[in-house]
Amino acid sequence: MALTCGIIGISGSGKTTIFNCISNNRAETGNFSGKTNLGNIQVPDQRLYELEKIQPTDKIIHATVNIVDIPGLTRGGADSSRFLTDIRNCDALIHVLRCFDDPTVPHPEGNINPVRDIENIELELQARDLESVQKKISKTEKQAKGGDKEAKSCIDTLTRLQAQLENFKPVREMELSDSDRKNIADMALLSLKPLMYVCNVDEKSAVGGNSYSGKVKEYAGSGSNVLIIAGKTEAEIAELDDPSDRKAFLDELGLEEPGVYKLVRSAYDFLHLMTFFTVGPKEIRAWTIRKGMAAPAAAGAIHSDLEKGFIRAEVMKYDDFISLKGEQACKEKGKFFVEGKGYEVKDGDILHIRFNV
Repeated sequence: MALTCGIIGISGSGKTTIFNCISNNRAETGNFSGKTNLGNIQVPDQRLYELEKIQPTDKIIHATVNIVDIPGLTRGGADSSRFLTDIRNCDALIHVLRCFDDPTVPHPEGNINPVRDIENIELELQARDLESVQKKISKTEKQAKGGDKEAKSCIDTLTRLQAQLENFKPVREMELSDSDRKNIADMALLSLKPLMYVCNVDEKSAVGGNSYSGKVKEYAGSGSNVLIIAGKTEAEIAELDDPSDRKAFLDELGLEEPGVYKLVRSAYDFLHLMTFFTVGPKEIRAWTIRKGMAAPAAAGAIHSDLEKGFIRAEVMKYDDFISLKGEQACKEKGKFFVEGKGYEVKDGDILHIRFNV
């Protein structure tokens, strides 16, 4: 399942540095070239290594999410169309905010103010969405006047969206019914996309944050996705090959793990994704699916033939497999389940798909 997170932010926010920490690709930093960088990220999951202790295997394959480092916005810079097009192609956004002082890297606006930076980019997204909504209203009005019920429903949704955007509020903050979502499904609205904030701080603020990140948390409110990461420091940690050196560095900073691990897991979670496993002597693999998927659709994540010819899923729970130490014991203890097409796959399920094409 190819899902994509876009990293956005103003020029000089450190977003490309963070992209380099989490991606399999390395991009040049500090050149403000306007280039889009593509990569993918492995989702850290210790469960894969616990499974290997019980089922030795030739290789371990982590779940992955595509990542796009989108060129930063600059005042008076190039047209923002490319920036907005790149965002439109993403499933979710990670907004990196400059929350550090560094006189050698001038801020495009002249001073550090992450809340202003949020509002500037949000304004760009909302303005483009408002334009899209108004265009669709014009197209749909004639059908609605002709008595088309679906068109009337669509106009109702679009009118509420227009009011929201004219009040300088993103669409993601609206309560939308299934009907509303159906009416706007073809629009790929920018301010509807799930969004998390990453406060890029200096090294001494890596654990507790600083006054800049405090303002972001205050602005975003409780329940929002706000993470604190010292991007420059994370880049130094990522350069260390020896795990013991890495641990010593983290201990010195008072961190249990690299902040980018939390970022990857948070991105995975707020995309409403989860993992199921396939386990065998050739490979143990984590597969990415959306929460709520039924077994045939999950099988399709492995291969389309498995979904087409789905017969049943043989299911073990991760905790059962670990505590009972393997498949045979799960069968003996009644923890090996045979499920049909209606089964909703749960995070951590170990699946074997029976199919016939």
